[in-house]
Amino acid sequence: MGPATLRDHSERRSELPQAQTSAQHRLLRIASYNIHGCVGLDWRRNVSRVAAVIRELGCDTIGLQEVGGKHDRTGAMQLELLARETGMHAIAGGTIIRHEYHYGNALLTTRPVLAVRRHDLSYQKYEPRGALDVDLDVDGVEVRVLVTHLGLKALERREQVTKIIDLLGDMPATQPLVVLGDMNEWLPGGLILKWLHKLMDQAPSKRSFPTWMPMFSLDRVWARPQGSLRSFDVHRTPAARRASDHYPVKAVIGL
Repeated sequence: MGPATLRDHSERRSELPQAQTSAQHRLLRIASYNIHGCVGLDWRRNVSRVAAVIRELGCDTIGLQEVGGKHDRTGAMQLELLARETGMHAIAGGTIIRHEYHYGNALLTTRPVLAVRRHDLSYQKYEPRGALDVDLDVDGVEVRVLVTHLGLKALERREQVTKIIDLLGDMPATQPLVVLGDMNEWLPGGLILKWLHKLMDQAPSKRSFPTWMPMFSLDRVWARPQGSLRSFDVHRTPAARRASDHYPVKAVIGL
C-alpha cells in the first residue's frame, strides 16, 4: 500500500477563559526538535534518550519532527512513549502512513489545548509533508502554534511556505503566533526565509545540524507580534548530541 496523507480537520476543545495572570508571567517556553525517528548517532532507536533531552529543555511546549511509530497506524507508539516519559500531552500531526509505519510532526505540551488543525502541504509526488496547527491557552492568552517540516527541494519549499502564508493571512497582527520547525533551508538568504521574516519577525539563525559538526541553521522559530521573541538558543548538550542528528532549538516568547 502506498503512502497516504492525513486530511485537514479541526477540533474545538473549549472557550478561552479570561486572562487572570499578570503580564510578566505570560511566557511561552517553546522548542523545535527533529528527533530523527529517535535514531541517534549510534544508529540505535532509543525513545528514552530523546525523552531525556526533552526534559533537559525545560520547555512547556515542544514541536517535533520525524516522529515515528512502528506497528501502529495512528502513529502513537513513539509519541505515546515520549508523552509518558515527559509527562506532557501529545498531539499527533503525522504526514505518512505506510503499511504499519507512521512518520511526521507532533506537539508535546503542558498547556491547555483549545483547537487542533492538520494541513496537507504535500507537493506533487515528493514525500508527503504537513503542518500541525494548534491553539494553546498560555495563562489566559490564546496562542497559535504551527509545527512543520518542509521538503528537500527548493520549489517544493516555496509552494509549502506559500500555503502556510495563506493559512495565516487572515490573522490579526496582534494575535500571538509561533511558527517553528525544520525548514530544510540550507542557505542563510533563502527565499522562503525572507517570506517568513516579512510575515512575522526575523527568526534568529543558529547552527543546529548536524549534531556531530553543526554547520546549518535548519531549525527555526518565528514569533508574532513583533518583539515577542525574548530569547533563542540551540540546546547543545552531550545527551542531545547522541540522541538525534539535529540539536533542538528553544525560545522564550513573551505575551
